[in-house]
Amino acid sequence: MGVVEGLTEFLPVSSTGHLILTGALLGFDDDKSKVFDIAIQSGAIFAVILVYWQKISATVLALPTQPQARRFALNVFIGFLPAAVLGLLIYKTIKTHLFNAPVVAAAFIVGAFIILWVEKKARLTARIQSIDDMSPMDAFKVGLVQCLGMIPGTSRSGATIIGGMLLGLSRQVATEFSFFLAIPTLIGAGVYSLYKERALLSMADLPLFGVGLLVSFISAWLCIRWLLRYVATHSFVSFAYYRIAFGLVVLGTAWSGTVKWVA
Repeated sequence: MGVVEGLTEFLPVSSTGHLILTGALLGFDDDKSKVFDIAIQSGAIFAVILVYWQKISATVLALPTQPQARRFALNVFIGFLPAAVLGLLIYKTIKTHLFNAPVVAAAFIVGAFIILWVEKKARLTARIQSIDDMSPMDAFKVGLVQCLGMIPGTSRSGATIIGGMLLGLSRQVATEFSFFLAIPTLIGAGVYSLYKERALLSMADLPLFGVGLLVSFISAWLCIRWLLRYVATHSFVSFAYYRIAFGLVVLGTAWSGTVKWVA
């Protein structure tokens, strides 16, 4: 589960859909597993922090003196706010009504066609070529798009990267801002989930969660480094075709009863 989380969290393919399928195949799909799925996202986030440690530490140290550092930090905060507010308001409704095979499969397949459409438009020159050139309004718009990632099968990273490209960010800037935006978003979701479901957990679960976090961290670190090299010379078209195939897998496993695609 840690490997699946780390490899899919930052790719535009929806880690949620992959974790549901993997958990069902492993027989790890009870209530505790759902908390586990969210908690191990923190391992993937530590990988982002490691990869971008120089940028993060330099920004923190420069906050008192450099306007550019303050603007970058403000942009991340502004981008985080829409998902934080909307998540608190409607996440329970989403979990109750949208975690089913038709919605997940539709999100995978519709998302694939959106990627293909945006990639076709991306041949035009992007408006923003550096993450430091983003305005607070750019960050807010990407934050709004990130909210689409709450729909299972959509992909938080897919929504922010592809949405960012549609809003005028270069492929590399959209990818990097998606990584930075993930830090407060996923850590917040993990802490909130652990607090809400704390009655399900005990000290005996520490090895389980520890292994998941560690493996998620390692696999995410490898994935992030690969993805940064990949986006420099490739489009996301291949991920679009993968999403279509996986959407069909969702429908097939639901129809056969292999996976229970509900919350």
